[in-house]
Amino acid sequence: MIMSRIEARRDEDTVAAGPLVDRLLGGLPPEAVLTDPDVTASYATDMASFCPAGTPAVVVLPRTVEQVQHVMRTATELRVPVVPQGARTGLSGAANATDGCVVLSLTRMDRILEISPVDRIAVVEPGVVNATLSRAVGEHGLSYPPDPSSWEMCTIGGNIGTASGGLCCVKYGVTAEYVLGLDVVLADGRLMSTGRRTAKGVAGYDLTRLFVGSEGSLGIVVRAVLALRPKPPGQLVLAAEFSSGAAACDAVCRIMAGGHVPSLLELMDRTTVKAVNDMSRMGLPESTEALLLAAFDTTDPAADLAAVGALCEAAGATQVVPAEDAAESELLLQARRLSLVALEAVKGTTMIDDVCVPRSKLGELIDGVERIAGKHRLTIGVVAHAGDGNTHPTVCFDATDPEESRRARESFDEIMALGLELGGTITGEHGVGVLKKEWLAREIGPVGLEMQRAVKQVFDPLGILNPGKLF
Repeated sequence: MIMSRIEARRDEDTVAAGPLVDRLLGGLPPEAVLTDPDVTASYATDMASFCPAGTPAVVVLPRTVEQVQHVMRTATELRVPVVPQGARTGLSGAANATDGCVVLSLTRMDRILEISPVDRIAVVEPGVVNATLSRAVGEHGLSYPPDPSSWEMCTIGGNIGTASGGLCCVKYGVTAEYVLGLDVVLADGRLMSTGRRTAKGVAGYDLTRLFVGSEGSLGIVVRAVLALRPKPPGQLVLAAEFSSGAAACDAVCRIMAGGHVPSLLELMDRTTVKAVNDMSRMGLPESTEALLLAAFDTTDPAADLAAVGALCEAAGATQVVPAEDAAESELLLQARRLSLVALEAVKGTTMIDDVCVPRSKLGELIDGVERIAGKHRLTIGVVAHAGDGNTHPTVCFDATDPEESRRARESFDEIMALGLELGGTITGEHGVGVLKKEWLAREIGPVGLEMQRAVKQVFDPLGILNPGKLF
């Protein structure tokens, strides 16, 4: 119903760019409205493969809440779709433009409005870069734990929109656990505040959580109250080599069952280790079938690493090497952060899956991915936030080869199907966007899909907010 209203409007007479731009300029400075087709085309997509994108009519870059409200009022009056965007580092097509839309880029709303060491909160605009916030609160002895791999580029608004995760989720959790309150511009331009800035609060429905992960389909986040934590001590990292992925996954299960709380527990398979070495010449051990990285930021990380190292050896690790200092630890973490870039260099294009399974099923998923890679004659590297079961099987392929591209897409779908069979979910932190719409319907079922669409109808009755995403 929501999509049909928009399509009907397009069929009748799509709003011409001229009148739309004139209306937008009534409440925006000229430099905030981009109409050059070569420029607007550069805002058409995020970083996902195999996701269709349309041609935006205009790109707007507001700096104030009032300017965002003006954009939404204009869009509502003219029945024009609006696609909110952050840094476009997403991997599901959630920020992809639709034909004739207003791309609403929030990157210029990039102020940190408040940091309170007493209340342990930060109040920020959506365009603040994750790493910028982390460094700013660090000066106050605080930390903002969510740290996606793209943290040097991605924005807080984008993190909220996709409910992103990161390397530290095993101990500190995902973005949703740090969003206390939001200011949101609704589809008709009204401003609504949700949540709180207090340590506790249970008044009414938790609308704040509803917006986290909604991919800009319910409203435009223009301000966020974020929870902070005391800055932890520096962490030390351990690297453990295994002769099989199954042995590495067994070590993960032993570590978690043993009550340990690592600040990071990451896995890289043989394909990924080789790709990182080929790109960076880091000298990682290519003889290994799986490399497990464990880190602790406790008061005595060496003792924790020793205990975890013993568990890795009991699971069959062929070598366990604890880092001696922070510099060596950072080198190992840099190897992990380079994984996805290195895998892209293997064939030029990647499809990055985001399947999350129960930790106890991690080994079965990794074995299944290896079978799928062999079946489709493809290179598929696996990197994983192993401590929380969130895997990123990464399909490497030549996008100029139609046959290989077809096999890549089929393997991607088979991996998601395997994840669901193992009791998992199709996305742990990247979101649904365009890429996984069909799979969301399979995961939540017809009743769940009906309820989600009903929620969308309440907040966006005309269906103008990021249409075509999620479902």
